[in-house]
Amino acid sequence: MAETSVLFALGKVFEFLKEETNLLSRVHKDFSDITDELESIQVFLKDADTRAADETDTNDGIRTWVKHLREASFRIEDVIDEYLQLMHRAYPPGCGSLVCKIASLIKTLISLHQIASEIKNIKISIRGIKERSERYNFQISQTPGSSSSNNSSRETDNRRWCDPRLSSLFIEETAIVGFEGPREELSGWLLEGTAERTVISVVGMGGLGKTTLAKLVFDSQKVTTKFDCRACITVSQSYTVRGILINMMEEFCSETESPLLQMLHKMDDKSLIIQVRQYLQHKKYLIFFDDVWQEDFSDQVEFAMPNNNKANRIIITTRMMQVADFFKKSFQVHVHNLQLLTPNKSWELFCKKAFRFEVGGHCPPELNSMSIEIVRKCKQLPLAIVAIGGLFSTKAKTVTEWKMVSQNLNLELGRNAHLTSLTKILSLSYDSLPFYLKPCILYFAIYPQDYSINHKRLTRQWIAEGFVKSDERRTQEIVAEEYLSELIHRSMVQVSNVGFEGKVQTCRVHDLFREVLIRKMKDLRFCHCVHQDSESIAVGKTRRLSIASCPNNVLKSTNNTHFRAIHVFEKDESLEHLMGKLCSQSRILKVLDIQGTSLKNIPKNLVSLCHIRYINLSYTNVQTLPKSVGELQNLETLDLRNTLVHEIPSEINKLTKLRHLLAFHRNYEAEYSLLGFTTGVLMEKGIKNLISLQNLYYVEVDHGGVDLIQEMKMLRNLRSSGLRHVRGEHGNSLSAAVAEMTHLENLNISVISEDEIIDLNFISSPPQLQRLHLKGRLQKLPDWIAKLECLVKVKLSFSMLKYDPLQSLQNLPNLLNLCLWDNCYDGEIFHFRNGGFLKLNTLNLRHLNRINSIIIENGTLLSLEHLTLEKIPQLKEVPIGIKHMHKLKDIYFTDMPAQFVESIDPDKGQNYSIIKHVPLVFIRHWYGPNLYDYDIRTIHSSTKESYVN
Repeated sequence: MAETSVLFALGKVFEFLKEETNLLSRVHKDFSDITDELESIQVFLKDADTRAADETDTNDGIRTWVKHLREASFRIEDVIDEYLQLMHRAYPPGCGSLVCKIASLIKTLISLHQIASEIKNIKISIRGIKERSERYNFQISQTPGSSSSNNSSRETDNRRWCDPRLSSLFIEETAIVGFEGPREELSGWLLEGTAERTVISVVGMGGLGKTTLAKLVFDSQKVTTKFDCRACITVSQSYTVRGILINMMEEFCSETESPLLQMLHKMDDKSLIIQVRQYLQHKKYLIFFDDVWQEDFSDQVEFAMPNNNKANRIIITTRMMQVADFFKKSFQVHVHNLQLLTPNKSWELFCKKAFRFEVGGHCPPELNSMSIEIVRKCKQLPLAIVAIGGLFSTKAKTVTEWKMVSQNLNLELGRNAHLTSLTKILSLSYDSLPFYLKPCILYFAIYPQDYSINHKRLTRQWIAEGFVKSDERRTQEIVAEEYLSELIHRSMVQVSNVGFEGKVQTCRVHDLFREVLIRKMKDLRFCHCVHQDSESIAVGKTRRLSIASCPNNVLKSTNNTHFRAIHVFEKDESLEHLMGKLCSQSRILKVLDIQGTSLKNIPKNLVSLCHIRYINLSYTNVQTLPKSVGELQNLETLDLRNTLVHEIPSEINKLTKLRHLLAFHRNYEAEYSLLGFTTGVLMEKGIKNLISLQNLYYVEVDHGGVDLIQEMKMLRNLRSSGLRHVRGEHGNSLSAAVAEMTHLENLNISVISEDEIIDLNFISSPPQLQRLHLKGRLQKLPDWIAKLECLVKVKLSFSMLKYDPLQSLQNLPNLLNLCLWDNCYDGEIFHFRNGGFLKLNTLNLRHLNRINSIIIENGTLLSLEHLTLEKIPQLKEVPIGIKHMHKLKDIYFTDMPAQFVESIDPDKGQNYSIIKHVPLVFIRHWYGPNLYDYDIRTIHSSTKESYVN
């Protein structure tokens, strides 16, 4: 990752020289020289990184050269940050006396001299690194897929022969487990369907068995007999188009002695393509391109494969969804997303490998529980199960031996020959990444094992670290989301949870891939992880620190002043002292994430961290925010969600770079109340200065009143706003403020009491609004809501509307989620009319005291998957229209009348047939005052009822 480090350092130097116009001329000259040297080295960095990471390359000098270059890049970043911190502290606040100013000036000059000396030393170091590079004969990297022959490649035939991916092409069918369903689907696509030329893409992460599955289908007898000619080509990352076309013709003509084969190497590119087309023009062909990485591979090979309406088929395997999508430009495409094995199939495959030569191939009883644990560690990844099962097949079948290997399995990944192919194949995904995505994927390994990471938390940390570069058209947040999408489409990141609109909410990486990333992190000094009690915090120079375990020796002395990020996941009480110590030493800290810890007090020296951009204190016991927070001029994210902070000091209004201010408290212990459940924060006047704010919630606006709301008109970059304790007299000011927020996507407004009436008839409404939550009494449903074409979610509570709101909402073109709560409607009948709510996915109706009938016409709610009816005391019968809603996946009936519940009983309910087609129906009953004080009874439509405690 020297390439990444150097490019980040160069970017920092460019920005520094552009903005710091008052630099000493000598310092400016030294930085310019450093830039020139780094730019001259840059063209060789991909090759240098590749050779340093290649474990078959025994040249330790290359690894040392890359290490020194990376360290020099770190020194450049550090010295720039030290300079900026010095300028920030040159004239401390309150230093008004002449003596104080002279003392400060003397300290500044001394420190400037030290910094200038360090810059000169860096310059000398990089010059030496450049001179030493000549002995390693680094090559300028070429773009994969070029049609010229790659004679400069140092990859020998011997090393290609050792490619661990080749074994997937030669697995015996009897050793394959768990592909029965995918095999049938792929065979169907190959043998049936249109006469058009068609691509079948098998997509998934490394180690899933994509090649094994595709080759199994490619070689099956019922497939081979249906095609005139076939070719299986391994593409990988170092292919050339010429090489692929020649290999295709050699496979087509393998059973003949055609003189054409001798001529192919002498043809120019155009002639070669024409020759391949002529050969295939009147044939029904099947071509298998294995392991495709280049996104535009389709464009490179398309013209060699004619579309002659003979039901020709092309199979590709790839880790990248972009590769499959690119084919759609010119081909009909079927995509099979290959999934992990089921637990049962994982066990079957492990037993086949580990006990293949045992009697009956079964697991001995004494190893059963340990084997189950080993399979669990493989997390259903076929390659891992095969590799680790193969390792255990060589071990004595004793509990002692297996226990010893199992407990050290993570260490075995790095040193055991049986697992070399596993780590190499998983590493390929990382090695193939563009430089800007490598630090992003490494960030996943900072989090503990099995941790589902909130995507906004993750992407905001990337931004704070400087990994994300925006342009004039897109915000950094949008670019960061694109980075995450690319990692997902490359099958490197697994999506744990998605929202109702299909957007990623939480994600993670496979545990074994995480182990690969941890090894990378250690080699690159990207992060030091204290995730086990045996690990110490006393580490060398590393860029980040992650603490998930707080052992007794964690407070050992550490003099590392170069931490860029500190992440703490441990709840131990001793963290109070540890955090103070770390913050005092980490002068250039940019990210501090202490979410969910037991922290009660913010470290006093936190305010000295002038570079910090991201602070996450959410779900801690922090009660107050110091006034000195106003000194953190670079702060972009301040996350105070579910802390005890209730007042935000006015000094925060100095933070013109602040983009995300998230602050509220939810009381899960008190008796549940819709208005009282979430408490916002108090903010002072001056909020108009926070011109970079994108997210602000929740603010109790009765504290600042109309003046505070009027200031919010200046927050024109707001994307999300949450306002609590709104009063009726705030209506006009609120309407005027919202009218100025043209980028607003999420608006949440709650009144101070149920009886408070607010007028929200805006003159103009935010055109980009996607989510709207109104808790308060309305004279009428505002007309502008029905015109919001981007709206995907609406929540209405306490509205006491006189007219059925469904008529206004039913034609919203993109509405996916509708919640009508707490007497939002004063009528007795909800009527869902034919043709309405065609995209609605989730419907939640609750606490509606007057509703006694819900009419659902056939032809409405056709896309509904999730339905909740809660505490509707007058509703005695289940809506008959539910029987027409064939996409329903689940229904929650909560605290409904006894007559209603009895009517849907599977044994004796007269209305059970209405809900019989729904896979899951839950009946909940609250027995206490708190949010989660309820029992659940689950009705499975395909069986009798069961009970879940």
